[in-house]
Amino acid sequence: MAAKTRGDLVVVESPSKARTLERMLGAGYVVEASYGHVRDLPKSKLGIDLRTFQPDYVVPDDSEKVARQLRKDAKTAERVWLATDLDREGEAIAWHVADVIAAPKAKLRRVTFHEITPTAIAAAFKHPRDIDMDLVNAQQARRVVDRLVGYKLSPLLWKKIRYGLSAGRVQSVALRLVVDREREIQAFTPQEYWTLDALLANHAGDVFPAEVATHKGHKLHIADEKHADRHRAALADAVYRVSKIEKREASRNAAAPFTTSTLQQEASRKLGSSLKRTMYLAQQLYEGGYITYMRTDSLHLAESALRQAHEVLTKEFGPTYALEKPRHYRTKAKGAQEAHEAIRPTDLSRTPQSLRKGLKPDQVKLYALIWQRTLASQMPAARYESTRLDIDADGYGLRATGRRLLFDGYLRVYQEGHDEPEREISPLPDVVEGEELKLLGLDATQHFTQAPPRYTEASLVKTLEEYGIGRPSTYAPTISTLTDRKYVRREQRALIPEDVAFTVIDFLKEHFADIVDTGFTARIEEDLDKIARGETEWVPIVKEFFDPFIARVEEKTATVKKSDVTEEATDKVCPKCGRPLVIKLGRYGRFYSCTGFVRGKKGQPLPPGACDYSAPLEGDQGPQLEIIEGEMCPECGKPLARRRGRFGPFIGCTGYPECKYVKKTQQKTGVACPQCGQGELVRRRGRGRSFFFGCERYPECTFTARELPAKPAEQVEAATA
Repeated sequence: MAAKTRGDLVVVESPSKARTLERMLGAGYVVEASYGHVRDLPKSKLGIDLRTFQPDYVVPDDSEKVARQLRKDAKTAERVWLATDLDREGEAIAWHVADVIAAPKAKLRRVTFHEITPTAIAAAFKHPRDIDMDLVNAQQARRVVDRLVGYKLSPLLWKKIRYGLSAGRVQSVALRLVVDREREIQAFTPQEYWTLDALLANHAGDVFPAEVATHKGHKLHIADEKHADRHRAALADAVYRVSKIEKREASRNAAAPFTTSTLQQEASRKLGSSLKRTMYLAQQLYEGGYITYMRTDSLHLAESALRQAHEVLTKEFGPTYALEKPRHYRTKAKGAQEAHEAIRPTDLSRTPQSLRKGLKPDQVKLYALIWQRTLASQMPAARYESTRLDIDADGYGLRATGRRLLFDGYLRVYQEGHDEPEREISPLPDVVEGEELKLLGLDATQHFTQAPPRYTEASLVKTLEEYGIGRPSTYAPTISTLTDRKYVRREQRALIPEDVAFTVIDFLKEHFADIVDTGFTARIEEDLDKIARGETEWVPIVKEFFDPFIARVEEKTATVKKSDVTEEATDKVCPKCGRPLVIKLGRYGRFYSCTGFVRGKKGQPLPPGACDYSAPLEGDQGPQLEIIEGEMCPECGKPLARRRGRFGPFIGCTGYPECKYVKKTQQKTGVACPQCGQGELVRRRGRGRSFFFGCERYPECTFTARELPAKPAEQVEAATA
């Protein structure tokens, strides 16, 4: 591009994007970063006029220096190019920057691009446009509605439940899904059933399994071991004969290229990456020019990408692995923006192996996932031959299924992950109809029906997308909020709601049903899409939501008592004073409390008539306790178990609260104490929940350190000998 006389100013969101763009634009352009939103709603107050709903935007203190620099550069620049991202958020940032720098409209140019490549940048700068106020207003409406919900409903939760809680338009619906699923699991009653499997051999001695499916023409259901043994005894003397053989050819197409949602799900399954981490890495790859824009719900691929995919596949794998005509996809997601592109590499000829020196390992892994998925979407289907055998055994019907891969197609490059592992189906040996088979063994296996699985980050995002709740930019921050606010915790990949989550959702379902209703929240998303398309004004949409909402907030503030929300009556009595016990919600979960409970002051007696009895809900926690085999409490003799407390996991007595024994555990480091030389340094918790390292021989040795000392050379040699 030709250089300008005084130079042009280009504004983007981040420094890394600025560096990449500056390399491509060359001389004559100064590229500066706004560091995200240079202007926003104030944090200390609502910042919205409740009559007009106009936001009162301010430049935050930490953005003031950036704003001054942008104003200074804009004054001397011949033109100002607003090159922020192409979604609503990016459009709003461009609008805020334009307002902050106060440049004449004739100076301003708005440019967007799906990928940071020289070709895409050149095309964008040749065809600038004005700021799209419909997109800006859609973002403003979302921001205003979310601020109104957060700043009006969250304080109500503080008053009626506990300080520090939060509510949100998308966040609370997501939390309801997690809580409702947990209640399904708690209410689930496993049902016992048994299956019978025969191990058979054909005339050539080839062995294969078959499941007993029917008895006398009816589906076989075996409820218990007694019936399983009876059927197994009858089958032991049966004659097994092939009654029917069915063979058919089937094919399976590759999954579509990645959207934000499917990338987050697949990275969670295959890489074990959190949504937040996935988006962080994808942002780096985008800003480095390696992939297209990573916040998208479109499945569209550019024609240039389709042509390059054909070339790369032909070169890397041969012409049989490249389609004659490109495959096109259309998304089924509600409100999807088809003008955008799916997530793909900007240059498919750049293999993951070729980037190992220039990128970090985690970046390469995510790039490889995107590269493989994009190529696979343009490869032929995998073809199988499926075989089904029906076997008769004196009134019993058995079935065996097999599958043989005829052509691997897209599987040569990529196979989609699943939340539950797929059952592997092996080929069946050759048999003929009427052939008698030899019985080698009969297995009866006990099973129990399974409760629905807990949500993972991946499956929760998939469900939110199916309901039309949230958009690509909101999934990761929404789920991060649930964990940051301690509404849910992660165990392995599962999201498990804490006690406070149940209380919050019950409160919202009773008093603010719309806020946690999936249909209502999805309709708001549709209204935001209408604003973005210029089909409606944003202020009436906000007013229609806010007027009944704020009336309900004011009503519930006046009428709902905190005890109605956080306390639950029981039929138990206090073992100390005989008063009724209630279940309360405390900072660390639900617990029993005497109705006469008074928290006593250390070293002072309780007031007359007061009681300090409280106890955990052992009935609720019992199933979650993990008894430690062979370890007994040294004080009362009851088993020890792994438990969770205010500072995390610990080992304690199952006889709590009568026995309060807690086992002291130390995390050893393998480093000898530099002071006494006899003990080993262990990791300990200090005041304020901070950690330090100290000698295991304390109090004989008082050595402590904030940082772990390096191992002496002789220790390293001994450890590696």
